[in-house]
Amino acid sequence: MSAHNNKKIIITGAAGLIGQNLVARLKEQSFNNIIAIDKHHANCATFTKLNPQIKMIEADLAEEGNWEKSFEGADILVLNHAQIGALNEEPFIRNNVTATKHVLNAAKKYNIPYIIHISSSVVNSKADDFYTQTKKQQEELVLNSSISNTVLRPTLMFGWFDRKHLGWLARFMKKSPIFPIPGNGKFLRQPLYGGDFCNVIISCIKNPKPNKIFNISGQNEIYYIDLIKAVKKATNSKTRIIKIPYFLFWILLKTYAIFNRNPPFTTSQLQALVIRETFEIIDWPSEFNINSTPLLDAMQETFLDPKYSNITLEF
Repeated sequence: MSAHNNKKIIITGAAGLIGQNLVARLKEQSFNNIIAIDKHHANCATFTKLNPQIKMIEADLAEEGNWEKSFEGADILVLNHAQIGALNEEPFIRNNVTATKHVLNAAKKYNIPYIIHISSSVVNSKADDFYTQTKKQQEELVLNSSISNTVLRPTLMFGWFDRKHLGWLARFMKKSPIFPIPGNGKFLRQPLYGGDFCNVIISCIKNPKPNKIFNISGQNEIYYIDLIKAVKKATNSKTRIIKIPYFLFWILLKTYAIFNRNPPFTTSQLQALVIRETFEIIDWPSEFNINSTPLLDAMQETFLDPKYSNITLEF
């Protein structure tokens, strides 16, 4: 066993998309000294069922508590918790800002030497919503923490355990005979396979890159409508893709939010979707000595994997 496999790793937001994917891949490489922290009860239960040998602490990081003691003796903190969607500002502040302050205080108290921060490409976005605002604040907190850190800024991700984004869209396709696209659907996206991103994180665990920031964008620029068609092909869906006016799509989302207080897709996310922007593409496969999975292969792994493709996390 290599020396890096003995490192004690703390992962916050461990029961979400990236956390679940990361732990699955860490186990494949014989990392087992892992402490997972998350507050979502049902998703924590799913995590524990899949990873009974990994310690899961169910805790709200926006509240100080005994979870802090688990930081003692840790070598690396993967700061991964985040509020992605909500209808008002409070959850974003609570989970992206307040919780991060508490986590950084605990990291300083127990002298954790290195942080891998899972930021987001939105810190460079033209969007101006609660998610973007609080992710910028979260990243600044990490950069100003005085703890050695690597900041990773991924674009839109998909992969196993995806309860939002492409995962939700794929499940919607299975249930609905039609699939609506806002406007003409020609909004450039740079989807990033979660499996590849987790390999970037693992590379940083093995070979830290202190005090550096990396924009980890999907290697392919693709129109949103073509991305949806690729999901349809990968899942063998029979749904009919139709285009509807943007304003009507917005009204449908707004109406849906009246009946669902935690919708998978919100009007603010729709506004961010249609912004015309792309993000820097660097040669991160070479930088981190990993392979980039071709888009169609990544989708097939996501939606057809016999072990993980049928596991759906809760919102």
